[in-house]
Amino acid sequence: MKIETVSIPVNPDESVSGILAAPDTLNHNSSTALVFAHGMANDMHHPSIVGVAEGLAKLGFITLRFNFPYREKGRKSPDPEPKLIKAWQSALTFLQDRPDKAWNTLVAVGKSLGARIASKAVANNAITPDRLIFLGYPLHAPGRKDSPRDAHLYEITVPMLFFEGTRDPFCDLGLLQRVFNRLTFPRDLEIIENGDHSFNLPKSDPRRDKDVHEQIVKKCQIWLQQ
Repeated sequence: MKIETVSIPVNPDESVSGILAAPDTLNHNSSTALVFAHGMANDMHHPSIVGVAEGLAKLGFITLRFNFPYREKGRKSPDPEPKLIKAWQSALTFLQDRPDKAWNTLVAVGKSLGARIASKAVANNAITPDRLIFLGYPLHAPGRKDSPRDAHLYEITVPMLFFEGTRDPFCDLGLLQRVFNRLTFPRDLEIIENGDHSFNLPKSDPRRDKDVHEQIVKKCQIWLQQ
């Protein structure tokens, strides 16, 4: 696997870091590239993002994970939504403009905040990936199932794949199923048993992080090849 650290321009005077991963030898999976955005309290080095992105790269997919500007500067408070969307646009454009481009399908992958911003950007046509993958979509704030963040999801017209943990306080699975029933475009759901919002497992669970990452990678591969 080849790993390259890159700099992604967001504005004329601002860039963010990214990590591009690709297989040593291209194969049929290399026609698909995936761009990963992190959650609010972490960055592109979060274990679940690294595990999934590198797992897919080993299978031949091209992956790029990037930081939002606020995390690049070491801040905890997220940038305003328009700036987060601009970062998403910049990362996708950076990948599309690569001179060594070998892919024709582009997938936006978001964890939590990264998922919510990607979905809003797609709903508003600010970005136009071919597919969306959500690594823990924050459907509602903890304890606030009465205020779901779902209105824009019904405007999305590309296939969506959701990964959700059964212990995730940000996504009640019953509520998510009701959202699924209203979605008109292809959608799929992979449940991470005992997983929390970051797919962490309780100590009593015999599985390890790598087992969860392998489950996610396997499902992504099957779904992307459909």
